[in-house]
Amino acid sequence: MMRPIAWIAVSLGLLGAVAHAGPLRVVTEETAYSYLQAGKVSGPATEVVEATLQRAGLDDYQIGLYPWARAYDMALQEPGVLIYLIARTSEREALFRWVGEIMRIDYHFYRLRERDDIEVPDLEAAKAYRVGVLRDDVRHQYLQANGFKKIVVTAHNSDNFKRLLNGQVDLVPMPEQDMLAQCKEAGLDPNEVERTLTLGDSTQLYMAFSLQTDDATVLRTQAAFETLQADGTLARLMGGSH
Repeated sequence: MMRPIAWIAVSLGLLGAVAHAGPLRVVTEETAYSYLQAGKVSGPATEVVEATLQRAGLDDYQIGLYPWARAYDMALQEPGVLIYLIARTSEREALFRWVGEIMRIDYHFYRLRERDDIEVPDLEAAKAYRVGVLRDDVRHQYLQANGFKKIVVTAHNSDNFKRLLNGQVDLVPMPEQDMLAQCKEAGLDPNEVERTLTLGDSTQLYMAFSLQTDDATVLRTQAAFETLQADGTLARLMGGSH
């Protein structure tokens, strides 16, 4: 039996012809799952997005790597924009048209191992330290909502991690794979960085369209993503890492 979105898409004839006029703009940031390689945006999450669009028959698209705040603003304000990997939160629920969950991750506070003066037994204790975050990222919003005042904002993951290394911030919240990728890029032994605290529950990371994107394009993409989940393609593609 077809799942509901796929059934709607087929019944409306949406899978027979390309719905969107003009190229879709696909936007993301640099992470362990989406990164620039040989001049092309690559990575497991990027492969999922491309496979979804290909299966949806939406071949006219351009993928761009941006600072998160810029990518987020484009998806918030402009039509025909697909953003990934974006955390699905209650605050964002009505701001985007959600396609599908690509993965779930946990964010952890990390400190330099040599900084044994930093003790973070709970979230409240972390408020005493300078915390590096990406502008408008879900971690930025989460910490603000929880009363953090010593927030140091940057545009890129790499800049944020460098601030940890040179002592400009005391803690950075990152998923483990991003931390490992940043250590590799910096030529640093990952054992020099220590996890101190996990932030809240696992975060669902999605691909999502801007609100102004036409219904047909959204339905086609949702239906295609469901088939990727059902046949195991999603799990296979996300089995790799940077």
